[in-house]
Amino acid sequence: MTQINNSLGFARSPEETRVVVAMSGGVDSSVVAALLLEEGYEVIGVTLQLYDHGAAVSAGGIVRSKTCCAGQDIHDAAQVAAKLNFPHYVLNYESRFRESVIEDFADSYLRGETPIPCVRCNQTVKFRDLMKVAHDLGADCLATGHYIRRELREDGHAMLYRAADAGKDQSYFLFATTQEQLDFLRFPLGNWGKDVTRTHAQRLGLLNADKPDSQDICFVPHGDYAKVVNTIRPQAATPGDIVHLDGRVVGRHEGIINYTIGQRKGLGIGGGVSENNDPLYVVALDPHEHKVIVGPKEALARTAILVSDCNWLGTGASGEPLDIEVKFRSVMKPVPARLRVHKERAEILFDQPQYGISPGQAAVCYIGDQVIGGGWITSAR
Repeated sequence: MTQINNSLGFARSPEETRVVVAMSGGVDSSVVAALLLEEGYEVIGVTLQLYDHGAAVSAGGIVRSKTCCAGQDIHDAAQVAAKLNFPHYVLNYESRFRESVIEDFADSYLRGETPIPCVRCNQTVKFRDLMKVAHDLGADCLATGHYIRRELREDGHAMLYRAADAGKDQSYFLFATTQEQLDFLRFPLGNWGKDVTRTHAQRLGLLNADKPDSQDICFVPHGDYAKVVNTIRPQAATPGDIVHLDGRVVGRHEGIINYTIGQRKGLGIGGGVSENNDPLYVVALDPHEHKVIVGPKEALARTAILVSDCNWLGTGASGEPLDIEVKFRSVMKPVPARLRVHKERAEILFDQPQYGISPGQAAVCYIGDQVIGGGWITSAR
């Protein structure tokens, strides 16, 4: 009998393959579910309710948003499942999301860091917890609407690559995906762009075909992260001095959470501080003394970073020094560097000095288009 290899890589027909699709209510995950159903797969949709968007801000509460996994988005996911007639479950993970993502986000700012909650969410709730749900449902794999490519090595394990559409690539946010998770995950959209996704959504008659992409962090409406942090951790608004590198106090601030390393605008410093009124930048944050330290742009230059809590895939775990490219912000182009791995820590040496690097950000490493892993920046020099 001829062996069947379906589009998800299993040696069985689509009808014999159960797929859990992580549905956020957006067009990407809806198209994934619809296309897999169209191919004949047994599809089960799962949406994690991460917060109640109708709740009000209260003591110890947070500002609710409308961008992902709440309110209208849950309704949209349910409507897609109802239209296409496949099972859909909504699971309440509000307490886990608050503990693993929101509180970590606030505490990171208190430490003078610049957190990336979307990575934490993928690393914990979305993959770790959702994957357990998929296993409990007897699924063969978990599919998502992320724009990233997954390919198999000769040994059968999966590798991670940047999406075909560089403008939609989400590899930076998925560097913490473990090998075990990657072997179970599928990313059907990685080989095309958003225009193709929307074309499929319109062809399939999905109600969210024209739904705009979410831009803000899901629990930070309008980008006002300081308001969220202040609500959760009121001590974040402790005022302090703005200090020049030469030791002069040049201003006051209302909390270091309002500043990030590399920031130039909105410092609240008048003219005459620097020679020729050259612009000043935030070059460091001192959470213990509540100081914002400013200086010229050249003071931001860094030639190396140290990262911890690393996750390596394939080549990245070899321990041998590697020539790589690295991103320390999601929107930047990768820059050449040298990687030296020391178990769960690593040192990354840049070919050219880099600017605006902050602890709390992720350093994601690539060889060509392959994602070999990365870690969380603890310091730079």
